[in-house]
Amino acid sequence: MSTHHPIAIIGGGVGGLTAARVLHVNGIQAAVFEREASAVARVQGGMLDIHEENGQKALHTAGLHDDFLKIVHEGGQTMRLVGPDATVHVSEKDDGTGGRPEVDRGDLRDLLLNSLPDGTVHWGRKVTGARALGDGRHEVAFADGSAITTDLLVGADGAWSRVRPLLSDAMPAYTGISFAEADLYDADVRHPRSAAVVGGGFFIGLGGQRGFLAHRETDGSLHVYAALKAEEGWLDTIDFTDLAAAKTTVLTHFEGWHEDLRALIADADTITPRRIHALPVGHRWERIPGVTLLGDAAHVMSPFAGEGANLAMLDGAELAEAIAAHRGDTGAALTAYEKALFPRSEASAAESAASLETMFGDRGLERMIRFFTSGPAAE
Repeated sequence: MSTHHPIAIIGGGVGGLTAARVLHVNGIQAAVFEREASAVARVQGGMLDIHEENGQKALHTAGLHDDFLKIVHEGGQTMRLVGPDATVHVSEKDDGTGGRPEVDRGDLRDLLLNSLPDGTVHWGRKVTGARALGDGRHEVAFADGSAITTDLLVGADGAWSRVRPLLSDAMPAYTGISFAEADLYDADVRHPRSAAVVGGGFFIGLGGQRGFLAHRETDGSLHVYAALKAEEGWLDTIDFTDLAAAKTTVLTHFEGWHEDLRALIADADTITPRRIHALPVGHRWERIPGVTLLGDAAHVMSPFAGEGANLAMLDGAELAEAIAAHRGDTGAALTAYEKALFPRSEASAAESAASLETMFGDRGLERMIRFFTSGPAAE
């Protein structure tokens, strides 16, 4: 037997939780269904820079901006850009005046979770399918055999959304960039050389269509991505269950790089594969009653403009505001929301794709130096 929820949000990431929070602020109840078993089922990932024009705007709408400022990573906006020989070409300090403060993704998610009434999030609910019932109503089935029905279904369930097929046949495609993602724990004590290289915030090392991207985490660890242009199957040729062998294989693509940079992988405590996928720039759908998407489900893009979480939060806030402004008229609410969503996400997706080509194309280091010292107009 199905349980009915007037508004069902599939996915308990920052986008879905922001939508639920802004709905709550407006006196509207929503149910969030998350496949993870609990709020502490896994580590939530690395640092996020939260932008004034979208992520922070959403937090203001949610009434959480003051609390957000309490979890900001001081010094996190420090940035360093180096070449393969470890020469520092750009170095920016965090003086506290920048518009993109860094925050731990887990801390941000906890802030949103703690702002919701108990019972809002239903844990351990992995979606296996969704279908239209007519008149704008939908049914969602879960792996545990349960099901729900809803008057408004919101797909906030990420790049491989189970809700998206109700609206679009589009699927994320491989962008040509693969990551070997690594962690170096307790870096100042256990990995002082790498800690000194990365510094206090964000680090970029580029050259020859490859590079290292790294963040200093609030727990003192370093989160590192070794990134390179590669065939889609390249990661499948590496045995990531063998830590030493995996690191050795990845580092064959960084021969000749300074040993201080190679140490970001050579000394890593973990290493895992990650392919970068994106939906087509300008992805959109025809209005279908009773269902919509937000965040990566709507517009997953490469991470090279830093917009993913920011857009997801703004999507969630604006969807919730539209629902509140058009109470009783879901069609009008979704029309208003999607009218703003599509051009905004298209612009950010185009920017992300362009940044990928800048960083990993010919003369990527030189082009990024110009970007940071003269701005995009220098391109």
